[in-house]
Amino acid sequence: MKIDSSILTALALSIVVGAQPAHARLTSIVINTRVPAYGGMSFGNTGAYEDLTGTAFYELDPDDPVNEVITDIKLAPRNSRGMVEFSADIEILKPVDMSKSNGVLFYEDVNRGSKNSLSFNIGGSATLVGDGFLENRGYTMAWAGWEGDITSGIGIKLPIAHHGDGSAITGRVRAEYILTSASSTVEVTAAPAYEAVSTDNSAATLTMRVHQNDPRIEIPRTQWKFADCSTTAFPGVPSTLKVCLQGGFDTNHIYELLYTAMNPTVTGVGFAAARDFVSFLRNNDRRTDRDCNLVNHHHGYHHDDGGSAVANPLGDAIRHALIYGSSQSGRWQRAYIELGFNEDESGRKVLDGFIPHKSSNRGAFNIRFAQPTRLSGTQHTEQQFPGAETPQTWEVTFDAVTGIIAGQLERCRESHTCPKITHTNSDTEWWQAVMSLDTTDSFGRFDVPIAPEVRVYQFSGTMHGGGDPTAQPPAVLPAFPVDCQLRSNSNPFLWEQRALLEALREWVETGRDPPPSMYSSLGRHTLVKPSEVHYPYIPAVNFTVPGITNFKNFLERGHRFSVEDVSGIMNEPPIADGAYTILVPKVDDDGNDVDGLRNTNVQVPLGTYLGWNVRKAGFSEGDSCDLTGGFVPFFNTQADRIAAGDPRPSLAERYPTHADYVAKVTAAANSMVTQRTLLPEDAASIIAAANAAEVP
Repeated sequence: MKIDSSILTALALSIVVGAQPAHARLTSIVINTRVPAYGGMSFGNTGAYEDLTGTAFYELDPDDPVNEVITDIKLAPRNSRGMVEFSADIEILKPVDMSKSNGVLFYEDVNRGSKNSLSFNIGGSATLVGDGFLENRGYTMAWAGWEGDITSGIGIKLPIAHHGDGSAITGRVRAEYILTSASSTVEVTAAPAYEAVSTDNSAATLTMRVHQNDPRIEIPRTQWKFADCSTTAFPGVPSTLKVCLQGGFDTNHIYELLYTAMNPTVTGVGFAAARDFVSFLRNNDRRTDRDCNLVNHHHGYHHDDGGSAVANPLGDAIRHALIYGSSQSGRWQRAYIELGFNEDESGRKVLDGFIPHKSSNRGAFNIRFAQPTRLSGTQHTEQQFPGAETPQTWEVTFDAVTGIIAGQLERCRESHTCPKITHTNSDTEWWQAVMSLDTTDSFGRFDVPIAPEVRVYQFSGTMHGGGDPTAQPPAVLPAFPVDCQLRSNSNPFLWEQRALLEALREWVETGRDPPPSMYSSLGRHTLVKPSEVHYPYIPAVNFTVPGITNFKNFLERGHRFSVEDVSGIMNEPPIADGAYTILVPKVDDDGNDVDGLRNTNVQVPLGTYLGWNVRKAGFSEGDSCDLTGGFVPFFNTQADRIAAGDPRPSLAERYPTHADYVAKVTAAANSMVTQRTLLPEDAASIIAAANAAEVP
């Protein structure tokens, strides 16, 4: 029988399966809520959207070759059929009438449980529709949990590995703490934490240092405890999940804990969760909800289809699937591809197009005692955590430091499941995340080939977090971050992202090539050593440009760790060995990038846009502000800038009239439209903002 959509809005929809899988498979979906999205708002030709949230249940065969790459999968608990079970939160944002969709699933592997893909809508967020860019174009969005060390958002319930006799697995774990405000107590690792085997700290060490390369100073064990001092003064309440320091943790030090933990999660099953969920949404059960028998079942609805298959809430509407990941989740994408997860259990390609954004390397996503929330190392923070291992390149290359010959597309090429890849990065990835090693050899001597399946774009003059496209200096200058000396970088990359998303969709759907790669390179003499970069005016103190640039050593993690796969079991702490050469973008006389995808702000600047910033006093002064960029605005007049000692021309000098400024912005925007790095409607918005700006 048919059920009215208003009833489905109010009641839970339960979708189950009876037949058991031969190997990896999504076994059931329970939809807990199904509600009109955005209050029932209608979007152009797409119409209204609805939001489905629930849980997906999975089984994996630990002996299937497609799953054996998952670290500790054979040590996970098994059900009566010998399968590993787990579940993950899911969400689907879809047109109510799927026949009005554009046939493209826009999937996101969430960042620490949070949705970021909806920021493609200007003014949009996880809860705000903004300008409805994605909805007006008919995209279907979906999310599923993959990360277990989070306490909110879209997560996953990971199995815990045990020895064959059922006893707990233990191992050495390293944690690092850098605070922006003082605290008496920290979690041993990101919550839910890897529990210490005991509150006895005699076999553990806690050290402190101001700068990344300073010697570690051991804190006497009498001055810290495995305890919680948040409500009880030191020595606090004993706890195997927290660390308490007498006098508290301050903001001027890097603290590092080395301890023995227990009960590692099998983190790598998160890759299988995404693989099987997306494969199901685009391939399984070509029926809509209306075609299924629904009966009232425990105050919900049960899909009674004879146990033959899980009913797909998207029906047969999806023709192509793209994936977006930002920062951590972009690094997760790179690991997903390299480990071979874009091939499903039936040998099919899962995702057609990838957008790993702000992700110059990988991360701790398939390691015993993995800590996925960690960075893969910036100049100041978590510099020795895994992720920047070889290969960083998409194409097969030779690493002269390790002797490894590898690339991140080898497995998908073997299975003929490689996607189209639009790899976008801010300047921050060059300065703080060794992005030059994605495009050059180990010692910065020559450019390496870019794989034909890949385009690399440098969003010149932008920072990791991006800027707000609706906020335009100089009327409102960006604020100073709490721990940094320079104003935050206000230059957004969202306009370029939107254009490149549409170009990727065309590439996947029709084969039309996207714009060529745009990034600083040795061949164009626009990629240089940090010591060769000369900024005309930086009002920060006690720092050097080479000093705030990240570096990379080969880190020896033991024979049970796979460097190429960033997988296995690590020895802690690692031992640093050979060094790589890191290069950064060359800048012009204004301090702005001369190469890459230069948006209208860089072509017609109001200041110097930096991919880096400098820590201020009390926050390890002189080191790099992690993942933060800086902005140094031009002075308004010649007299002002001369008085400050700034050689950069003032706004009045470079833009004699407001009409001159608007004309230059208009020319830059139109040029970007021609090269397909800016959509016409976004060009119109930029030109309108220029008309409204108080320049000069």
